[in-house]
Amino acid sequence: MKNIKIQYLNDQMERLKYIDGKSDWIDLRAAEEITMKAGEFRLIPLGVAMKLPKGYEAHVVPRSSTFKNFGIIQTNHYGVIDESYCGPGDWWYMPAYALRDTVIHINDRICQFRIFEHQPTLTFEEGKLSGEDRGGIGSTGVQ
Repeated sequence: MKNIKIQYLNDQMERLKYIDGKSDWIDLRAAEEITMKAGEFRLIPLGVAMKLPKGYEAHVVPRSSTFKNFGIIQTNHYGVIDESYCGPGDWWYMPAYALRDTVIHINDRICQFRIFEHQPTLTFEEGKLSGEDRGGIGSTGVQ
């Protein structure tokens, strides 16, 4: 088990936890009340800063219900926070774009994260591929 030092923005923030054994992803919550108009971009504060273990990174993505519930999308679609982002002012944010007017309340669950080990060092060997050709992009059809 890895220990992660965490700093919360304030006492209003619900503490991080796993959701009843349903997933090993952990929900992140809005740290303040956010009102957005359609077409607006905001960095939504998530109310946490962490010191991840050496060799690890956090992957941050929207929850499956985020667009349905709030009408926002994460502009980078997939955020990566590495262990060097670990100072007392290195707060986590969700970069969000609103497709409709919306209000997000403190502690609304808007995204989720998971910790991964860094990718091992890779080398690339140039040459012609010999695997079976699947037919290129979109070759598996629509259904």
